[in-house]
Amino acid sequence: MRKNLLALPRPGMHWLPVWRRNFLVWRKLAIPSILGNLADPLIYMFGLGYGLGGMLPAVQGVDYVRFLAAGIIVASTMNAATFEALYSAFSRMHVQKTWDAILNTPLSLDDVVTGELVWAASKSLLAGGAILLVVGCLGLASWPLAAWIVPVVFLTGLAFAALGLIVCALAPSYDFFMYYFTLFITPMLLVSGVFFPTEQLPAALQAAAFWLPLAHAIQLARPLLLGQVPDAIGLHLAALTVMAGLCFCIAVALTRRRLLA
Repeated sequence: MRKNLLALPRPGMHWLPVWRRNFLVWRKLAIPSILGNLADPLIYMFGLGYGLGGMLPAVQGVDYVRFLAAGIIVASTMNAATFEALYSAFSRMHVQKTWDAILNTPLSLDDVVTGELVWAASKSLLAGGAILLVVGCLGLASWPLAAWIVPVVFLTGLAFAALGLIVCALAPSYDFFMYYFTLFITPMLLVSGVFFPTEQLPAALQAAAFWLPLAHAIQLARPLLLGQVPDAIGLHLAALTVMAGLCFCIAVALTRRRLLA
């Protein structure tokens, strides 16, 4: 039994019904959901980018609002994937017992977790893509390279959705998620280069930030938004891919232990 719990996930394509089920439920409230995902990051971008940015010199050779825009796109992607993989997935797993109902069909738990992973990444793609569209309309994006932010956003969503599903599998209640936000998400938001260059940080924090998925996503998104090819693009893509894959395997194992052991 223990060996089965630790086996690698084998979802195939059977996760699609789970994704479709979540999409059909979300579609009923799609417009309020999209507007909700837009409101908070746009407040930060306009308030800090144009407000505070009007008093600041150029940052890394560009206006502060253009520097900030890439960070806001990636941060909104992180938040959307994290909230979906935590609160919404936990509701379906623990409160509504939706996962239990799905497991009475031919679908496996691996299919369910994979569907939740891809769905959370899909919602984060909508969030990040919507912010990118607004940024483009404001003339802050350099096309066509900025369009390559879209796959970066989806990969970032997969990484944070996988991390969120680990926490979801461990959480006894909704209150548990506050520890994750307070001890991991918020500090990462502050040291990964969203609001200011990581070069402003002490050397120890710079070294720590290098291992954070948000920092790798920003290192890809910011140059693309400015019309430049990112440095060490393979390294950053590999870091996000490995993070997504490894955390997904851990999330599946922990979810099996919680629901099947």
